[in-house]
Amino acid sequence: MGPQKKKTLISALAALYPEPRSELNFANHYQLLISVMLSAQCTDKKVNQVTPELFGSYSSFVTLSQAKLKDVERIIRPINYFKTKSKNLIATAKGVMERFGGEVPETQEELTSLPGVGNKTANVILSERGIVPAFPVDTHIFRLSHRLGLSEGKNPDAVEKDLRKAFPSSEWRNLHHRLIFHGRRVCKARSPECSVCSLRKICPSAGKSA
Repeated sequence: MGPQKKKTLISALAALYPEPRSELNFANHYQLLISVMLSAQCTDKKVNQVTPELFGSYSSFVTLSQAKLKDVERIIRPINYFKTKSKNLIATAKGVMERFGGEVPETQEELTSLPGVGNKTANVILSERGIVPAFPVDTHIFRLSHRLGLSEGKNPDAVEKDLRKAFPSSEWRNLHHRLIFHGRRVCKARSPECSVCSLRKICPSAGKSA
């Protein structure tokens, strides 16, 4: 995709989604970290269904670090991989208390040292908090990047590198959210709605089922 089409992409997505933000519901850094951990391979909608009870029962790293595994499993049972995530949530809460003074760490290296926190989760945390520019690649961004001709990367890390090169860092956070919105609402995995897509004139995949 050439420079002019990239500008068109940015402006078109900005017009469609003027308020780019996470669709996860969180009120503080603790809730952000836990919500993003839960969202791995799971929809934000499903996460938002379980977090009110989770945060009502465990309002901080202190209380979560002291939780019983079976109690956390019961609350987040609707979430994919709830058993593994329950263990990671408690272990991460303990790690934050023991190693970071109860505060969510602010570097990629420190974040990924916590159980269940991979590169994508860490990037989301850093981006949402405005600590460093980041361009986390989820399944929607991975799919749209290929359809739009922005990357041919075979994995999320490769796609992220291509997107970082393609766009200025000032656009990363907003594009991250806007591409996710577009993937959820229009450019769907199985049935992309190309006929009503505002990007069809610049999309090399328009009208195709790929």
